[in-house]
Amino acid sequence: MSYIISDACISCGACEPECPVGSIKEEAGKYVIDAETCLDCGACQGVCPVEAPQPE
Repeated sequence: MSYIISDACISCGACEPECPVGSIKEEAGKYVIDAETCLDCGACQGVCPVEAPQPE
């Protein structure tokens, strides 16, 4: 299981540096999580001001 970033994302970038394995990248103005490398740790969810990262 991994996390996904919902349409609630405001592209603030708070989540990207929190990912311990670098699974979060900006693509076309929105942040996305690579499901193949996501550890399902929830670090991104804890720092997001709009709770966009959600368990898939």
